[in-house]
Amino acid sequence: MTAAASPARAGPGRRGLAFALATVLVDMVGIGLIVPVVPDLIREVTGEGLSGAAWTGGLLFAAYSAMQFLFGPLVGNLSDAVGRRPVLLVSVAGLGLDYLVTAFAPSLPWFFAGRLIAGACGASVITVNAYIADVTRPEERGRAFGLIGAAFGVGFILGPALGGLVGQLGPRAPFLVAAGFSLLNFAFGALALPESLPPEARRPLRLARANPLGALAALREAPGLAPLGLVTLLMALAQSAYLAVWAFSLEARYGWGEGAVGLSLAAVGVGAVAVQGFAVGPAVARLGERRTALLGLGIGVGTTLGYALAPAGWMVFPLIAVGSLQGLVPPALTALASRTVPADRQGEVQGALGSLQGIAAVVGPPLMAGIFSLATRPGGAVFWPGAPYAAASVLLAASLIALARMPATRTPPRTAA
Repeated sequence: MTAAASPARAGPGRRGLAFALATVLVDMVGIGLIVPVVPDLIREVTGEGLSGAAWTGGLLFAAYSAMQFLFGPLVGNLSDAVGRRPVLLVSVAGLGLDYLVTAFAPSLPWFFAGRLIAGACGASVITVNAYIADVTRPEERGRAFGLIGAAFGVGFILGPALGGLVGQLGPRAPFLVAAGFSLLNFAFGALALPESLPPEARRPLRLARANPLGALAALREAPGLAPLGLVTLLMALAQSAYLAVWAFSLEARYGWGEGAVGLSLAAVGVGAVAVQGFAVGPAVARLGERRTALLGLGIGVGTTLGYALAPAGWMVFPLIAVGSLQGLVPPALTALASRTVPADRQGEVQGALGSLQGIAAVVGPPLMAGIFSLATRPGGAVFWPGAPYAAASVLLAASLIALARMPATRTPPRTAA
């Protein structure tokens, strides 16, 4: 029996999708709130300069991602065993706790403690993706995952705008606001979130599969999933350049402060809403998931190279506008992956892909922050703050080649026994 949406479950499906969108929105509002103030907060606590603070910021991202890598498969497999609802609620509560710990952190180790808490709870998007696969038909998933991407974008519009206001109260204030949003979302979910995976569609928890090595081994079992995993890994490595050095690079290259950085993040959000809210569905319907992802990756190669070479700050905004089409890729890849397994393995597959993204996020931020530090250190042979984006362009080109070599035919949807 499949857990995909049916007419009988349309009502719960709509309510669940609303909570899933709210969860992603709150997550992104939180990120948008805090990203502009992270450089100042790190420097406040550590006394480091810009280059050293960038390296510390990369390590903080890596700490979160290491825990996501270790716990992501457990989160995904738990959701297959006990249902999506309890796992989602714990993830949302853990994020709120992370923001509270960071808001009151008196020293750098407390920053790392907050990141470890958030990573151990697992990125809520793992279970969100499995939830959406439960309540939508295979042919509808590209559009549904696109709506999740649009929620990311709305969060990046609202978050920096709020952060610009709240940040005037100090670099810790945005963390308190982000914690409040997360805890309110937890309360909403506790009251309104329906379960999407009925008991008959669940499977027992197998610890051999609920760990990173077991999860990665599972990628070999479904046709076409291993190549999709490679594409996901390379793309996530490339995207870590944005996570690790966006604010630092803009400050170093163009002298931008928190307001300008926040405005650029808001522009990213507008582009994400436009592309993932309105373009993903038509693109997938016309081109199919695979060719939609190829288009987005090709655009990503060009725009990341543009970030690497842009000599003037105003050029960032046209690059953001064009680069927004890179947002076609994640929902198309997620929809492709969801087609390869039955309902009772959706959480496992999302957990495995989450582990790959965790690997990339462990390696990527320190790598990109290290490239940035080397390219901007005082007295260095070169000064090229855009160097991490050049590396990202190479990684996206590799992911484009890997996806292009996959068979063009779609994997038909399956049902659980």
